[in-house]
Amino acid sequence: MDISGIYAVLAGVDRHTGKMQKTDVGTFVFKDLLQGAGRTADTSKTEIYQEYLKQRYGNVMIQSVGKDQQSIDSIGAATSGTGNVVIAPNILEQMVNDPKKAAYYEEKIQQYYASLPRCQAQLSLMGHEIHSSGIVIHPDGTVTHYVSGDLKPEVRARIEAQMRAEAEAKAERKRYAEKARIEARMRAEAEIRAERKRYAEKAVPVQF
Repeated sequence: MDISGIYAVLAGVDRHTGKMQKTDVGTFVFKDLLQGAGRTADTSKTEIYQEYLKQRYGNVMIQSVGKDQQSIDSIGAATSGTGNVVIAPNILEQMVNDPKKAAYYEEKIQQYYASLPRCQAQLSLMGHEIHSSGIVIHPDGTVTHYVSGDLKPEVRARIEAQMRAEAEAKAERKRYAEKARIEARMRAEAEIRAERKRYAEKAVPVQF
């Protein structure tokens, strides 16, 4: 794979179209790339398109990912940040050879990016932050958005402090209850001793 050839083509397109934005769908860009590819014999259409996607959308990975929870969890654990795009190899091939398919799936990618601010805001309101998120285009053409994250450090610290305070309060209540139980037992024993003493003092000797 001639990487220098790919960048030469991309550079030419950049000069022609200006900076590519993630919020604009334009299949003409790839057509221009392919026209430029005619001058770089060592570079395939798929390689050019894949490099174009990476420049436009960030961390683009070409691999098949299942729709089951374990597969989605695995890809979430293997990525970081919010700029992750996973495309099945057969879908990439369709995008390379069919401009309509390319436009369709690129719009799906851009919809993901457009939804990010709202998703981040909602999670932030709940005290969470995103560690990894992205879009997966599965081999059957269906799309999954995934998000993995955790509590914000300050929120986690507040919750942990609250949990410690509750644990300490529970322990204090337990100590107080145990102390009260012991004191009640001691009072009961003292009353029994006192009662026995009174009976002993009132006893009258009997002669036979």
